[in-house]
Amino acid sequence: MKATAFFEDLGIRYPIIQGGMAWVADGQLAAAVSNGGGLGIIGAGNAPGAVVAEQIKVARSLTDKPFGVNVMLLSPFVDEVIKVVLDAHVPVVTTGAGDPGKYIDAFKAAGSKVVPVVASAAMARMMARTGVDGVVAEGMESGGHIGQLTTMALVPQVVDAVDIPVFAAGGIGDGRGIAAAFMLGASGVQMGTRFLAAEETNIHANYKNAVLKAKDIDTQVTGQYAGAPVRVLKTKMSKKFLKMEKAEAQQPNPDFSKLDELGNGSLRRAVQEGDKETGSFMAGEIAGLVKKIQPAAEIIQDLVQETDALLQNAGRFI
Repeated sequence: MKATAFFEDLGIRYPIIQGGMAWVADGQLAAAVSNGGGLGIIGAGNAPGAVVAEQIKVARSLTDKPFGVNVMLLSPFVDEVIKVVLDAHVPVVTTGAGDPGKYIDAFKAAGSKVVPVVASAAMARMMARTGVDGVVAEGMESGGHIGQLTTMALVPQVVDAVDIPVFAAGGIGDGRGIAAAFMLGASGVQMGTRFLAAEETNIHANYKNAVLKAKDIDTQVTGQYAGAPVRVLKTKMSKKFLKMEKAEAQQPNPDFSKLDELGNGSLRRAVQEGDKETGSFMAGEIAGLVKKIQPAAEIIQDLVQETDALLQNAGRFI
């Protein structure tokens, strides 16, 4: 599997981006993925600038390869996080939950490539007009916050809509998913759930074990009625949340703010404490494909070998 132009320009060996998962994707994981030949990403989430700066420092102490930072544009600390990223001249900035348009010139001046996550072709076109360097087209199969379209439906429509690189995300967990993404016109992939089981991922053992034990039907989507859908592994907490949400949706004047107390801090509790009662274990539908804990570099090599074998034998279908 060869790097496509976007990755070649950065000196990255394989067209694989590690998802910038909040509370999960730290400097250690990003460095491990980059050392393995992919593009590691630090997930800023709702962390203040000082925390992000420290994780950038950690990554740079562990790798001399390019890595990136995912900036959550709705974060209350977004301005200080962006200043940290600009000062650090991070090679790649991925963005979520908002329009990065007003920051594009500053990112470009700092030498950063900008790649927003999009959930529709219309959003991809809007992002392309701002001058971004590519987009991640993320289908609803992914873990965490999701859109409405599946990856297979979304990616080719985004590819047709824009003239910049498109990276497929959502429902991609092995070489079969990567090969399929290339056939849909993608220039690479972004993967999150597969890296939850990396040795370098600093999440509680309960979280990793929950992913390893997951089957194909073991995720569900909360927040659909409230307009903020999130894919998580089925737990006592997610089932309780969904039950309360459905009940509230049936009220004449639903007030979904009542669910805030249940949801606030739930991802942190899952990541740091492994709390099975009140934690939110975000993961994509491909969790059922994740069978063992491996070093990030080994995960990448497995992905490359699987993809190469499939593409080399694709001629048998002609």
